[in-house]
Amino acid sequence: MTANDFIQIGVFLAVLLLLLKPMGSYMSLVFAETPNRVTRFGGGIERLLYRLGGVRSDEDMGWKRYALAMLLFNVLGLLLVYLLQRVQQWLPLNPQHFGNVSPDSAMNTAISFATNTNWQGYGGETTMSYLTQMLGLAVQNFLSAATGIAVLVAVVRGFVRRGAGALGNFWVDLTRATLYVLLPISLVIALLLVSQGVVQNFKPYVDVPVVQTTTYANPVTDAAGHPVKDASGNPETKPAQLTTQTLPMGPAASQVAIKMLGTNGGGFFNANSAHPYENPTPFSNFIEMLAIFLIPGGLCVMFGQMVGDRRQGWAILATMLVIFVPLTVGLVAAEQAGNPALHSLVAQYAVDQHASALQAGGNMEGKETRFGVAASGLFAAITTAASCGAVNAMHDSLTPLGGLIPMWLMQLGEVIFGGVGSGLYGMLAFAVVAVFIAGLMVGRTPEYLGKKIEAFEMKMASLAVLLPCALVVICTAIAVMLPAGVAGIANPGAHGFSEILYAVSSASNNNGSAFGGLSANTPFWNVLLGVCMFLARFPLAIAMLAMAGALAAKRHVPESAGTLPTHTPLFVALLACVVIVVGALTFLPALALGPIAEYLMSATGH
Repeated sequence: MTANDFIQIGVFLAVLLLLLKPMGSYMSLVFAETPNRVTRFGGGIERLLYRLGGVRSDEDMGWKRYALAMLLFNVLGLLLVYLLQRVQQWLPLNPQHFGNVSPDSAMNTAISFATNTNWQGYGGETTMSYLTQMLGLAVQNFLSAATGIAVLVAVVRGFVRRGAGALGNFWVDLTRATLYVLLPISLVIALLLVSQGVVQNFKPYVDVPVVQTTTYANPVTDAAGHPVKDASGNPETKPAQLTTQTLPMGPAASQVAIKMLGTNGGGFFNANSAHPYENPTPFSNFIEMLAIFLIPGGLCVMFGQMVGDRRQGWAILATMLVIFVPLTVGLVAAEQAGNPALHSLVAQYAVDQHASALQAGGNMEGKETRFGVAASGLFAAITTAASCGAVNAMHDSLTPLGGLIPMWLMQLGEVIFGGVGSGLYGMLAFAVVAVFIAGLMVGRTPEYLGKKIEAFEMKMASLAVLLPCALVVICTAIAVMLPAGVAGIANPGAHGFSEILYAVSSASNNNGSAFGGLSANTPFWNVLLGVCMFLARFPLAIAMLAMAGALAAKRHVPESAGTLPTHTPLFVALLACVVIVVGALTFLPALALGPIAEYLMSATGH
């Protein structure tokens, strides 16, 4: 790694840590049980929304009602997005006259955006109208993110409340997450992105002349559009010239802002954040990376303040950083080292991949020159750690070890920051498992934040931890055994297996990023990944709400000499080990068949 690599990673972490405390303090006021200056400021709008929706804001819900409201709301949103895609050709704001989306692709997209996954098997600028992008996809970016925050707030109340039978009101938490957190911050980010050149308009696509005319062979077709063949059976071609280029337009900045802030990741354009209209400058790239981590990191601080011990929040944040920073350094180092298959060719063919004054060095395949190795590697680590899924480089072009790290970050359960809300309540499930293991070691009933962890809580925490693992392993096995699954592989061998493993890992952990080499917009992949995304989101959230409901009903247990402190470096190390061991033991055999095997073959020349 170069000094520039370390500086870029260090500057990002420094700015992030400076922003997390005020962000967390602000969100703790938003979701406070008592009125405060934040909720009073927007109280009029909030009360109006409750009246329009017929919501009683003072009504507490038990965990079952809370879970049912959450599930019904998101299923209705899913159905609306599906219907919108199926009839978009007859709706306004479709200047390109795009047709209706196929049933399997529409289903996959609807589930994807409702679950905060934003997996995209389609080309955005060639498939979705402006209305579908705004009314369907952008709206779900807000609502799916707000749902994750609402579930987290309910889980935190489970630790805070004593002898209570309720966790709050889902509709109030959803409204406040949208009105006070997501909407104002995304507006600021959208304005910053517009200042950097991200497009925000309703213009039809624009044809502009190219700087240099390109000549190519154009196939000859008959009246029916079928290719004409010569006597030898080869397609006939005729010379043609490319003189114009089509530039896509649309309200991109507003969607890019919420896709980053809400850890959604779905791009307005098919190239996602590698597209110059979504991410034109190094500064816009820095803003987008900060936006991804801003709320997940701030929620850790909010957690500490809501439970009455700020050290608890900093301990969770420290655990995330202890895992994230070394893996990020490893990813950037692997990309800066270059392709291992070329290391043996330095002397014979003068293939030099080292950084110098004349070249950036490293593996620049699939990366944008305006970002380079460091910003691309950092972005890849951030987006897979935070369950975002946005990409500013082609992950299929990462080195074998470089591609292993973002894949493994997802397989850890998307809890290293993770999605907004979902990442932290996933980490709290691991924390419950960690204190249970510690309790077994000393032979006493485990406790966490003054609540005894008993059989029911362990069942729910285990379900939350193991469900994504099971989905990845089972669905990958299904995909590699069926012809429809392997048909979309772009590369044979270990890398092809990595493409499948990455896709299933992304869907089963609600990430949404892709290697890019797998042709996944087929009925098989749309259905399989749709099932993965749905099961990875809602059963897990329901399990955490059930655990929170059980904890809220319990009384507070005072600390004793046998209580394990959960704010110390020892607990940070224990929690980090539990997260890593679950990921390592579960997926090491699969990783050995994919990126590890690919690395060994590249390094040895076989």
